[in-house]
Amino acid sequence: MTSQRKIIHVDMDAFYASVEQRDNPQLRGRPVAVGSPRERGVVAAASYEARAFGVRSAMPSVTAIRRCPELVFVPPRFDVYREVSRRIRAIFFDYTPLVEPLSLDEAYLDVTENRRGLPSATHIAEEIRARIREETRLTASAGVSYNKFLAKLASDQNKPDGLFVVTPQMGAAFVASLPIGKFHGVGPATTKKMNALGIETGLDLRAKPLPFLQMHFGKSGSYYYGIARGVDDRPVRPDRIRKSIGAEVTFARDLLAREEAVAALAPIVTRVFTHCEGARISGRTVTLKIKYADFQQITRRSTGAAPIASRGELEAAALALLRPLFPSEKGVRLLGVTLSSLCPAGGSADPQLSLAV
Repeated sequence: MTSQRKIIHVDMDAFYASVEQRDNPQLRGRPVAVGSPRERGVVAAASYEARAFGVRSAMPSVTAIRRCPELVFVPPRFDVYREVSRRIRAIFFDYTPLVEPLSLDEAYLDVTENRRGLPSATHIAEEIRARIREETRLTASAGVSYNKFLAKLASDQNKPDGLFVVTPQMGAAFVASLPIGKFHGVGPATTKKMNALGIETGLDLRAKPLPFLQMHFGKSGSYYYGIARGVDDRPVRPDRIRKSIGAEVTFARDLLAREEAVAALAPIVTRVFTHCEGARISGRTVTLKIKYADFQQITRRSTGAAPIASRGELEAAALALLRPLFPSEKGVRLLGVTLSSLCPAGGSADPQLSLAV
């Protein structure tokens, strides 16, 4: 190809937890969770030492402690994380104006044309990682490729503190070898559906014709058809504005009692609010999504007069939408919470900034 893009995906390593370990030497080398150890607390981030025990973000704290009794909990310091993120983005902008943040700790960069006039995206990624280490005393992993999908996948290959490059010659073969559950943008529910259709790997996905994928996955079918071949034409969008932030969970077993659903809702709410707080945004409209065991899907929505100001407010709004739906004759297989009518925290409810969750 004559005009191949050069895309870098930079992802900070265990960002919140790494900041805490950097600032408190007593935490270094120990399993650390950012969050609350309370009964209904949730892990916002886990250090690599904690991940070795199976502790993950969005996991209920009681589960995390069960897996790792030596786990050390520290409260989040979002002001600190935001300041570190600002410094990291300033490094990005030294190389290109085409920076698309996904959250405080990751971003896409298009360096096809860059401010340093450097021909090698790999060299740029190496420089960026070295500067992040020098200026913040933190490590970052990076993926380099010719599109966003592959750059995102590449950044996961050599974590932590790693760099991986997927060249145009490697793209299709690289995708073919990956389990479908590793694909960015293919969640647990879609993975399960694909597996039921005989799609276990990228190679299996590539074998399915476009009409088949469109029939089973609607508008997403064309996207899956492309990425199975290493094709992704989405540009890096520095001005990306989203209209909502949400999170959802598909459960290993159906939830039958209201008490089960209430308990399951807590970590979902925490995920949404944690990302909102980190990005300094809020919203007025709360939407609850439920998918039942028979795959019937419903949503319930409420809009307040003022933006949500705390995690407790968000949880109260979500619970108010959930409670009238019980008792139910059908089990619940999925719960989701979305916040929309977004605005900067403390501002008016006009969409300004959002974040992929």
